[in-house]
Amino acid sequence: MDLPAYLTARTAEVDAALDRYLPKAKERPATLHTAMRYSIFAGGKRLRPVLCLAAAEACGGETSAALAPACAVELMHTYSLVHDDLPAMDDDDLRRGRPTCHKVYGEGIAILCGDALLTESFIVLAQTPATPRYGTRDHLTEFAVAGGSRQLIGGQVMDLQGEGEKLTKRDLVRIHEAKTAALLTSALRLGAMTANATPAKLTALTEFGHALGLAYQVIDDILDCTQSTEVLGKTAGKDAAVEKSTYPAIIGLDASRREAARLTQRALQALSPLGKKAQRLHQIAAHLLQRDY
Repeated sequence: MDLPAYLTARTAEVDAALDRYLPKAKERPATLHTAMRYSIFAGGKRLRPVLCLAAAEACGGETSAALAPACAVELMHTYSLVHDDLPAMDDDDLRRGRPTCHKVYGEGIAILCGDALLTESFIVLAQTPATPRYGTRDHLTEFAVAGGSRQLIGGQVMDLQGEGEKLTKRDLVRIHEAKTAALLTSALRLGAMTANATPAKLTALTEFGHALGLAYQVIDDILDCTQSTEVLGKTAGKDAAVEKSTYPAIIGLDASRREAARLTQRALQALSPLGKKAQRLHQIAAHLLQRDY
């Protein structure tokens, strides 16, 4: 398959699995389960779960074994978006082109929706098949660290505290290593673990994920100040409005584009130990560098 067909097929595979894993909308309490499904099936790119599946393939595994962690990562990612959009956090009315969870269901349900998605992510992850090198304990530890106070949540705290402050590029890297790169890297590592990846392959994918996650965030910052709300599916120019430090604000737009290209190249170089099996990951990284939404 060419890359667009691959992304479409893998996204459909992940969506079907998420539909199976999540409680049905009419199951009590129906409002909560409807809100969870509203947030999950809002039309996201499914980047992290697709990377999880592609990493399993790159290490010689089957995507079927990686579906549980792929879905778990998407559940955790979506919970973080639901909470990020709350008035007490980034206070946004749009996500993926439609009203945010709290705008539709109210703040209380949105908070509980995020809590439920996070809890559900661990239930789903626990269904990952064990391999000779990696068991349930390894999967859970990997996932919990990526989503905890030192990574995803810590990154959001640093991001909030940085609003209105004059941050350095190094400060910004620290925020995005935690807030963006950590979960993206964990998705790759979890996929590789389902394929019983060697330590060398796991290290290569960790380096790839770290660089790709930072590149992804640089591109996100660029798009926030160059694209419209209609194109992005979320409020454009929000970073500047709240005086948030971004790559374009700190180093300029042209330098930000060069930084994204440099990080992408570093990510691609990290894949060399995986050889030709990493071709799909190469394609995805190159595709992300060119994205316009």
